[in-house]
Amino acid sequence: MSRRALIEHRPWLLGSMSAALLYYLVINNPLVQIYPLEGIWLILLKGSAVALLAVYAWRRTSGMDGNLLVAVMGLSALADMVLEIDFRAGGAIFAAAHLAAIWLYQRNRRAQLTPSQRVTALALVLGTPLISWLLSRDPSVLAYSAILGAMAAMAWTSRFTRYRVGLGAVLFVVSDWLIFSDIGAVSPSFGPALLIWPLYYAGQFMIATGVVQTLRGQLPASRAQ
Repeated sequence: MSRRALIEHRPWLLGSMSAALLYYLVINNPLVQIYPLEGIWLILLKGSAVALLAVYAWRRTSGMDGNLLVAVMGLSALADMVLEIDFRAGGAIFAAAHLAAIWLYQRNRRAQLTPSQRVTALALVLGTPLISWLLSRDPSVLAYSAILGAMAAMAWTSRFTRYRVGLGAVLFVVSDWLIFSDIGAVSPSFGPALLIWPLYYAGQFMIATGVVQTLRGQLPASRAQ
């Protein structure tokens, strides 16, 4: 990456990480009572973390695949905020984000899969809704998690790097499991609950940067700068 590209685009990632960290510190520190970060401002802070990833993707990609990545991150940011107002509405928006991600990964399927990759994808498709149901016993969660599992499986079998995009999707699944456990009879202890936001944000960050890296890598050197 050229120095100019570094100056123009890395601030979006830095801003995203800063917003994510600030949000995490505020919501998990009962001693921090800052009036400007209450109510709507806290919701906007939460949404800005992934919204800035959407801006980063928009600045660094083009074409249909780039547009789909922007849609995934943009819908996720919207869902992050709506969740604070209406849980089911936020879940519906996340489902739309996962469908956009499935479309993106379908367009970028890996040419050949190893047996272990197939097994992992199958485990994600079947295991994600099964574990979600066992944790929540909620039919709407089951329907949502079927889409979530399909998204994670498609990410794992896409041509994007599994150690960033595939693993990022798995982290997303795990963070949702922790949320679902709070819906059902198995409520997470304080320790695991603290992991929900870091796992979710890390997953989104890995997905966004991993997809961008691959899409930028296929551009001519003059345009990749």
